[in-house]
Amino acid sequence: MAKHIFITGGVVSSLGKGLTSASIGMLLESRGLKVKLQKFDPYINVDPGTMSPFQHGEVYVTNDGAETDLDLGHYERFTNAPLTKDCNFTTGKIYYAVIQKEREGKYLGRTVQVIPHITDEIKSCVDRLVDADTDVIITEIGGTVGDIESLPFLEAIRQFRIGKKANDVLYIHLTLIPYLRVSGELKTKPTQQSVGKLREIGIQPDVLICRAEKPIGQELREKISLFCSVPLDCVIEEKDVDFSIYEVPLVLMQQKLDEILVKKLGLAARRPNVRRWTEMLDTLRNAKAKCEIAIVGKYTGLHDAYKSITESLTHAGIANRARVAIRWIRAEEVEREGPKKLLQGVGGVLVPGGFGMRGTEGKMAAIRWARENRIPYFGLCLGMQCAVIEFARNVCGLKEANSTEFVADTPHPVISLLEEQKKITKLGGTMRLGAYPCRVEKGSRAAAAYGKEEVSERHRHRYEFNNHYRAIFEENGMTFSGIYPQADLVEIVELRDHPWFVAVQYHPEFQSKPTAAHPLFREFVRAALDGRRATTRRRTRTGTPLALKVSEPTDGLR
Repeated sequence: MAKHIFITGGVVSSLGKGLTSASIGMLLESRGLKVKLQKFDPYINVDPGTMSPFQHGEVYVTNDGAETDLDLGHYERFTNAPLTKDCNFTTGKIYYAVIQKEREGKYLGRTVQVIPHITDEIKSCVDRLVDADTDVIITEIGGTVGDIESLPFLEAIRQFRIGKKANDVLYIHLTLIPYLRVSGELKTKPTQQSVGKLREIGIQPDVLICRAEKPIGQELREKISLFCSVPLDCVIEEKDVDFSIYEVPLVLMQQKLDEILVKKLGLAARRPNVRRWTEMLDTLRNAKAKCEIAIVGKYTGLHDAYKSITESLTHAGIANRARVAIRWIRAEEVEREGPKKLLQGVGGVLVPGGFGMRGTEGKMAAIRWARENRIPYFGLCLGMQCAVIEFARNVCGLKEANSTEFVADTPHPVISLLEEQKKITKLGGTMRLGAYPCRVEKGSRAAAAYGKEEVSERHRHRYEFNNHYRAIFEENGMTFSGIYPQADLVEIVELRDHPWFVAVQYHPEFQSKPTAAHPLFREFVRAALDGRRATTRRRTRTGTPLALKVSEPTDGLR
């Protein structure tokens, strides 16, 4: 039977439960164990698909089309665990399922209550991941202990241990040890109170992971152990990492967390093998080459809105033995100030996905600048659609070309609503979602990157390229190098006479890992590096002063 690890958080939110869960999964996999991960979110939305990125950050999409929390992206980047719709549940989804059962008469007339009906539904969602091949299921409980929203989930995981063997279920509590600069002290009282709240519910943590910006030290660890009734060796320090989030598993392994978990769960496991992971980190740490990529987007003030993209660029840098810095550019600023001032000196331009008209003219101005100045360009989802509109207006002569998402009666709807979307009125979970096959044209840049002619990529969109305009685009130099064969939908566009100009309708960022960069991100960064090297050589030959402004990566654990 699968063993269960439940991870809760205390004191404050945004401590990094997702990263910690993913790191634990990675360490257990390094010992030859098969792991699955899931997250329970306490908000009432059925899923994050209709939530603003400013509120929630990125929406991560699984192969089976589930719109999920961004922490699932961490799970997939750190582990090989399969992710499905059963890996993310919200309060809204739980209550929705219970209400449907009540309407169908499945409770036989009984009064439906939080206990046992809601908690039973939560436990059944944990059990969905159990199978004969899985050794450990890691379940992260979103929110903070003490919040009213989290109570049903905490009660459910308390009940989950009833009737199980002592080593079948393990509780990990992630907490904060704040540092008071005025007194120069780390304080343990918030952690004591957070553990006290858990114990009031009936959960005694087996392991405490303590986030801190300063080393905790032996004396404080002993104090925490004593007041929280947790063995001293199970009080784990998770100090802020300075370099990369991918250091977190190694920080935990140094304190033998994986060994503790394997022992407490009674698992037979081999010694950890993290050679590939450490080699990846060494490559990143020792990279000499650098390039700067501009992300021109709508939500650049909140970097979590593009979390998978920024991580994919880091992965691409690792694959090229380079460090990638990001220049965040608000699309609306490009509209006001023009692209040259804001983009000068970057090695490549990336326009991510998104919804709505705000900032689209700025994105198109940035795309035109990259196209005309032969700067590598990579467009994702809306970034592809904006590239198509810009090309239609400024190369094909279709001056009022647009998307029907922005201008319903545009005379040249080069981007239009998918046929299957035209009768849909509800927003949640109704887009073209999940993995679809794509046939890649031989000889294209996409085919060279992938190394094969058919791929599968994840989607999240309602609008598509309008096939009525294919001929005029091809006549003017745009290649349609990727097609969804079942419906003849355009998936990839390229420019033949450009060093590297590729835009895709899907989201390749969802399938990139630090140890296996996505092929398109890898080749985009390679093109950006090649362009910077060529510029350096030209300037050196002509004696022109070279002034490259390259900021350092900022992907540390926050």
